[in-house]
Parts: sequence; structure tokens; C-alpha cells
Amino acid sequence: MMKRFLLILLGFTLTLSLFSHPWKPSHYIIIDTDGGIDDMRAITMLLASPDVRVLGIIVSPGALDTETSYKKVRGLLNSFHHEGIPVAVNNSCNFKSPRFQAAVNTLWGDENGIDQKDAPLFTTLIEKLLAAERTKISFICLGGMTSAAISMKEIPAFTKQVKEIIWSANGLNDRKGFNFNIDRNSSEKVIKGSIPVKIIMGFSETVFFDNALNTAFSSVRNQYAQKIAGFMNSENAGHSFALMATDEMVPLYLHFPLLFKGDSAGIMREFASSELQLLREGSQKILEGETVDKNQVIKHFPSDPSFYSDDVAPFVTDIINRYGTDEWASGIIANELHRHLGVFAIVGVKMGIRAREYFNTGVDEFSAVSFAGSIPPMSCMNDGLQVSTGATPGHGLLTVRNDSPASPSAEFTYMDRKIRITLKPDIAAKISSELKEINFVYGLDSNIYWELVRKNSIKYWLDMDRHEIFYLEEIH
Repeated sequence: MMKRFLLILLGFTLTLSLFSHPWKPSHYIIIDTDGGIDDMRAITMLLASPDVRVLGIIVSPGALDTETSYKKVRGLLNSFHHEGIPVAVNNSCNFKSPRFQAAVNTLWGDENGIDQKDAPLFTTLIEKLLAAERTKISFICLGGMTSAAISMKEIPAFTKQVKEIIWSANGLNDRKGFNFNIDRNSSEKVIKGSIPVKIIMGFSETVFFDNALNTAFSSVRNQYAQKIAGFMNSENAGHSFALMATDEMVPLYLHFPLLFKGDSAGIMREFASSELQLLREGSQKILEGETVDKNQVIKHFPSDPSFYSDDVAPFVTDIINRYGTDEWASGIIANELHRHLGVFAIVGVKMGIRAREYFNTGVDEFSAVSFAGSIPPMSCMNDGLQVSTGATPGHGLLTVRNDSPASPSAEFTYMDRKIRITLKPDIAAKISSELKEINFVYGLDSNIYWELVRKNSIKYWLDMDRHEIFYLEEIH
């Protein structure tokens, strides 16, 4: 009976998420991390969820020193192609990190060329984020409380804009806890401060990441699940701590608060075997991105090749496996909107997905200016852009410039930051040359012309990797 009740709670929580605002995430967060193994998994889960928007990450001393942690966090974000998520450093805490060996050895991403000196001060970053985002923010502490305490003291907007501090710790009165003792004074000040503090306790004495869950993660075909599955299959996963769930409880609380029991000391987990299994299932749903309904009319786009046209069907599985369901779904909508398969429409789709990926945003969250003009075939890029980003003329988020000459490029502005993405000149020239040649030989009124354009479009859809075909620059 209890298990049935808990299942109903989980389903009710999911239903609330699925039928909320059609695009706006429920949680805007700033993360403060100390570089532990559990931090890597917790951050990955938060990045995976379309119902969470990670505005920035702060690196503070704790499990690791800030220099090592910064390389790991920046490497993790870069591995997900989320280069646009800013990372700052807090060196104001005097805590001497024990540099836990398992944490040191855990690979988050490629650390080559990453240097802490390139990172801004954490207070500077927080001020910018609070000025750019008007939605109330949750401040996530996966380590000590130094950053929160200093921000409460030095940043006036912090106490007004931050609605809650969610802290992964052993409890309010546990003065022996590692996270509490990173900075005891700051911990006590924040707890007594004006911002509500919710303390999330983990399963520190129970195996959470069992073989069944690791197998489930391995079956999820996206970069987030594969990152955690890869770690769980590495040598570092043999450490007993790696099997527990501590900081990972924070993303689970954000998504499934009804599974957590509250008391006067904050939010505590209610230990029960049935609840533990529900939390495992919840972690898989987060990594799958199944916490919100991504579409407005249909539940999902079929991955069965037999659903699609005969000439497209042989490439469906490869395209989805290479570039993900988001690009695939956007490509389908764009070409149906466009009323024919077009190369530049596909370019627009890939460009828009790359921009969202860079900032790690959903749809309708930034404005775009296209320089592709209004003359086909290059202007076809605009249809792909608006489908993949949600920046449509109807939303007032897409502007098409008619500069001469037109260019297969666009600028995207998000939270007072701007990037420009441009199709590499050699690829643009090749596409344009092929279209001109087909037009010269057969003419626009020929069925053969459109058949060849369609064939080329499918080929480019499969062959063009959005991480390789564009130049991307941040405009200051």
C-alpha cells in the first residue's frame, strides 16, 4: 500500500512538471561545487534536465582545491558543448582541501588548456547573473557555505533575488559533517540568515548506484547518462563512496520534492527501500530528459525508420544516434514547414541546436538575428533557425537582416551575452555551388532538380556534424 502511494506521489510530481509553462523551466539555479565525485554526477543530472536552467557554476575549496576543481568543471561543460555556461572561482575560503584521491583521479572532461586564471571572481559572476535574470533563483551548495555567506553580505541583490539555498549536508545540527566544517562560521551565518535554507541529506550508508541502475544509465543514449555510466564503469567507481548518493539527492529533490520528508532542520530524506527505488527511477528520468513534455501536441517523434519516407528511412537511426533526438525532431518540423528537404534549412536547424547547446537553454529563451537574408536558397536557413530555437517572428525573437551579401550566419543573445555562429566558408561554397549547378542543368521547374536537392539534403543532414561545420565566437 505504501509503495503504491509513493508511486502516485511520483506520478503526481511528474504531471505537475509536464503540464506547467510550455517552455519556461521550473528552476533557475547557480551551483557552488567543491569538485567531489558526487558533485560531478549531481551537476550532470542538473544539466540534463530541461526543467532546470544552470545559469553559472562557482568553484570553491572542499573535496578538491579550486584549481583542480575549475579544470574539472570547465572540462565537463566543454565535453557537453556547454561552453557558454560561465564558471567562477571562490578563493576567499581558507579551507585546505584534503584532495581526495578518488576525486582527483576522476575525469570530468578534457582538462588540457584550461587555466583558473581565466575565471572571473565569483561575486562578479553572481552580480552579472542576478542582473540579467529576473526570475527568482535557487542557490545550490554542494560543498561549503562560504560563497553564500559572502554573497549575502556583499551583494544586495542576492537576498532579494535568491529564493532559497539548497545545501547538501548531513543535517543542521551535525557539527561533524564535512561540508559544514569547510567553513563553520559561514555555515552558521547562512543558516541563521534571511534566505530559507533547505538541507538535503543523502544515502551515505546505502548503495544507491547498484548494477541495475548503472545498466539503465548505459541504455540511455545521450551524453549525460553516458558520462555517469562511463564513470561507473571506471576504476574510480570501485571506491565505496562512489556507490552512495549524497549531492545527487539535490537534483532529485528539485524534481521530486514529494519523495522527501521535511522537518524543522530543513529537508531530510525519508529512508525506506521503496522510496530508494523510486529515487533511482527518478534519476533515470532526469538523465533521459523526461521531466517535462518537450512537444506541444505530440508526445514524441517516432524513431522507427518505417515511419518515414523510403529515401529517408535508411538514415533515421544513424542521424539520431549521431546528433540526438532534439536535432532530429527539429529537422523533421523544419522540412515539413519548409515543404521540401533543403540543405540550408538543415544548416539552420544545426546552427540553432548548437546555439542552444552552447548556452544550455531550451526553446524561446534567446533572441536571434539571421544574416541569411530573404532570398532563397540561403534564406531557407531561417526556417531551420526558428524551429530549432523557438526564436520565431511570431514571438518577436527572430530578426532577418538583408545585408548584402547575405551570409549563412546568425547572432544569438542570451542573458546579455552574444555569440555569432557562421557556417564555414568552404562548406557554404560547396553547398551553393552544387545548388547552382543543379539549377543550371535542370531548372527550378524540373522534378529532377527537387529530387537531387532532396538527395543532397539527406546526405548533408547525415554528414554535417554541428560541432565541426561552424565557426563560433563570443561577441563582447
